[in-house]
Amino acid sequence: MKTIQPISIWYNGKTEIATLFNLSCIRDNMFNSAIFSFQLNSEETVTITSGNLTMNLPDYSTDWISNDAAYNWAALQLNLIITGEYVPPVPPIEEITPISE
Repeated sequence: MKTIQPISIWYNGKTEIATLFNLSCIRDNMFNSAIFSFQLNSEETVTITSGNLTMNLPDYSTDWISNDAAYNWAALQLNLIITGEYVPPVPPIEEITPISE
């Protein structure tokens, strides 16, 4: 998953802000085309919108050589600006209080 420059999306009757971009290959014929599923999520990782993108030649031969290349290709198709890798928040560690005897 990647972080993206915030983008406003109309969702359930109001404007939501997507800041996360997820991309998965759901079909690849290993020859000349691949289909990707994408999701644009809020900071809370709630999916605001999703869909599929099809990569064909000539992009298939040059833009599907790595996951990062596929992300860059998909971001271009969706007019998104990738800002980095998504790092999930780490939950706080609870302090354990010893039991007094």
